[in-house]
Amino acid sequence: MKLLAALILGISGIISASLIGDGLTDLRTGDRYVTVKGVAEREVNADLALWPIRFVATGDSLGEAQNKARSSRDAIMAFLKLQAIDESAVELQRLDVTDTRANPYQGTNGEQQFIISQTLMVRSTDIGKIRQAAQGVSELVDSGVVLSSDYGPSGPTYLFNGLNDIKPEMIAEATAAAREAATQFARDAKAELGGLRRANQGVFQILARDQAPGVMEGQQPVKTVRIVSTVEYYLR
Repeated sequence: MKLLAALILGISGIISASLIGDGLTDLRTGDRYVTVKGVAEREVNADLALWPIRFVATGDSLGEAQNKARSSRDAIMAFLKLQAIDESAVELQRLDVTDTRANPYQGTNGEQQFIISQTLMVRSTDIGKIRQAAQGVSELVDSGVVLSSDYGPSGPTYLFNGLNDIKPEMIAEATAAAREAATQFARDAKAELGGLRRANQGVFQILARDQAPGVMEGQQPVKTVRIVSTVEYYLR
């Protein structure tokens, strides 16, 4: 019986040592990995322009303010037509009429009593025409149109909607860049690059091509699309 008990304890010790050894091996292998980042960037052109043109007309009477508003609206439409922007690309939006006499706490002080504000939204995929028209908007001011930027941007906003078309290729580029960085790290560390441990695709960003203080992405028709992927590889 003593011999059998000793034999069982010996076998148990061997099995336990084997399991512990395997566990330590896995632990050391699991700890040996490298985290790298892969960056992919592309320069893209906007494919949609939104240009809200807001104007204001005033008058001592509602009829006078309406006539001025109609004149300003016609002047804007004529200007856009000269810029080869089709009338179908223009939508009338946000009409506000204010009677200053309706506010008992605000005296007129000789100011106009009726104020009409309206927005014409230009929506076009012809970015070149919108850019050219926006550069000549001072002609509207010269013709007597009172422009306002109380709501939203004072110029066009340029959008890029083709992100889904370039996502697969950019993800592949970022992943390849990450693997290249990991391979170089393993080479420098006198190790071999193992399999993939973990990967994070990252978030796509649409940035202004010319990044400077005060420059917003929507103001630039040419943009930079960037993705940063984080990848972990085992090292052997």
